Amino acid sequence: MSRLLGRLLVLGLLAAGLSVAGPAAAREPVRTPAQAVAAMQPGWNLGNTLDATGADETSWGNPRVTRELLAGIRDQGFNSIRVPVTWGQHQSADHTIDPAYLARVQEVVDWALDEGFYVMINIHHDSWQWINTMPTDHDNVLARYNAVWTQVAAAFRDASPRLVLESVNEPQFAGSSGDAENYALLAELNASFHRIVRGTGGGNAQRLLVLPTLHTNADQGRLDALNAEFAALNDPNLIATVHYYGYWPFSVNVAGGYRFDATAQADLMGTFQRLRDSLISKGIPVILGEYGLLGFDRHTGTIEQGEKLKFFELFGHQARISKVTTMLWDNGQHFDRTAGVWRDTELFGQISSSWRTRSGTAASDLLFVPRAAPVTAQTITVNPNGTGFTHVRLGNTTLRRGPDYQVSGDQLTLTAGLLTRLTKSGGYGVKASLTLRFSRGVPWRLDVVSYDVPRLSAATGTTAAFAVPTAFNGDRLATLKATYADGSNAGPHNWTPFKEFDRAFAPDYDAGAIKLTPEFFAEVSDGTPVNLEFVFWSGATVTYQVTRTGAAVTGA
Repeated sequence: MSRLLGRLLVLGLLAAGLSVAGPAAAREPVRTPAQAVAAMQPGWNLGNTLDATGADETSWGNPRVTRELLAGIRDQGFNSIRVPVTWGQHQSADHTIDPAYLARVQEVVDWALDEGFYVMINIHHDSWQWINTMPTDHDNVLARYNAVWTQVAAAFRDASPRLVLESVNEPQFAGSSGDAENYALLAELNASFHRIVRGTGGGNAQRLLVLPTLHTNADQGRLDALNAEFAALNDPNLIATVHYYGYWPFSVNVAGGYRFDATAQADLMGTFQRLRDSLISKGIPVILGEYGLLGFDRHTGTIEQGEKLKFFELFGHQARISKVTTMLWDNGQHFDRTAGVWRDTELFGQISSSWRTRSGTAASDLLFVPRAAPVTAQTITVNPNGTGFTHVRLGNTTLRRGPDYQVSGDQLTLTAGLLTRLTKSGGYGVKASLTLRFSRGVPWRLDVVSYDVPRLSAATGTTAAFAVPTAFNGDRLATLKATYADGSNAGPHNWTPFKEFDRAFAPDYDAGAIKLTPEFFAEVSDGTPVNLEFVFWSGATVTYQVTRTGAAVTGA
């Protein structure tokens, strides 16, 4: 029976005044923890909603959750949904959870279960709001934590076994004596969570419980500490969880990490290798409860499109071969919860394809052809990733091997004749979007861009509002270096000359400007010229100088 027909049947029974069995009464397949975790792949996070720390679930800008939203997510191919919940602002002085709020969480969970999801709920931002004070306020924090789980476990005692409980999100502790104390505190919380949930009986007696590492990261020490907890608890129905947001310089585009280079790739590969060696090989299932790139919290364009696609392609492959269930972090920036569509269909296409297979990529998704010079053939490295390169297409037209392009090993050469045809029209910017086709997976888009070296102009402004007038001439900004005359680093993150994209600086292509932020100038020496080097994706670099005098800024 289709889910639509099933919903109509339920509505009909309700209209007739007949009762409908809820999730707890539904017949559920008996699965081992490993089988259940496999059935949860892939997963999605209902982020910035019930975990919002304001008055209600809309306080961080997302719409109120509807059953239709959950059905829409299910239709995208997701099998599990993580529902982060922040409880603290809904607790009274005696730690009682507001009944209306608890009922709302139950309503959302029931909808998700009815849609066929596995559902994971947790204690979320409480981790940094009050749980982190446990080193200096141990007894009060533990009592409050226990009160939350006592009430939540009782509320969901008879829920479907597809409901999974996660002890705490990204556990962290302030003012501790170091990792040894941190590990001990987290083990105490996890053990208390385990005891409370199991002690309520019913479905909770065998319910799958998820335990995180410290900070929910996959450093070896964190994994070893969690392994010791699993051994101590000796419960077969436990699952480990970590999060992954990539190699930090790449994840936020700072310190020259604007490419998904060998260092960023090694960080990703090493993470999954440690998960395999430390947990999976020992029979401990793993849920990667959040993944993405940290720069997405500001803007999904913080990392260049092709570089982010390469990250998600390799991430999906490593998760699949490692048998790790992944849950995409989405705080509203990926799936438009009002329109019911993906904001970046190309990105979701790469993510969803990686659940099943690999896709070919290339060194870049941008190929720059200068307008001020004769057009010549250009070569780009293709990364088949275990697939086979087949052909190149322009729209619905398959290009000709030989006259239009040649392939030698992993080198794809686009001929001067082809590039001349594609860029013969005037102006700058993308002149054509080619697709590189492989034997499986999604195609790789390669934009042919007509450009000239960008031009920057003099300007004046203030530390609160300063922008460099820029004729981008079809080029795109990759990163910014800032140094003083003596070669020392200027601006924020002074351990590197490369500044953070979208935080210290940001291009505004429509306005023809590059903005330097108040945060940048807050860490620039007064009266000392700063030499800027703007690095563009074509490979061009353009220098500029700014001087801050009090609140005034001049640039030349």
